[in-house]
Amino acid sequence: MKDITERTDLEQLIDIFYGKVLQDPMLMPFFDGLDFEKHKPDMVAFWNFVLLGEAGYKTNVTEKHMHMDLHQAHFDRWLALFHETVDELFSGEKAEMAKQRAFQVGWTIHQKISTRRDH
Repeated sequence: MKDITERTDLEQLIDIFYGKVLQDPMLMPFFDGLDFEKHKPDMVAFWNFVLLGEAGYKTNVTEKHMHMDLHQAHFDRWLALFHETVDELFSGEKAEMAKQRAFQVGWTIHQKISTRRDH
């Protein structure tokens, strides 16, 4: 399998990953009403910035999720689906980096939501 090397790889990853998320009974409710096609360019731009170092992502990923009532089980499921999808499609340094960064993003968002919820 090839590694993640270009934007089209990220588009494929996002399409397949969110195809799973949008069908997952635990995660699907958080995306109710989301216009995926409108949101997809932002998600691709985020991963393009994180993994390939290309400019273009300007939104705060944490702030986008602060209104959601997410708990550890949601983050665990999201991360499991992300890892599964990466492993199905790619192999290499960037693929491993994608999984590490997904963990970091999930952990950061979870910590901020938990802190807000506890106060």
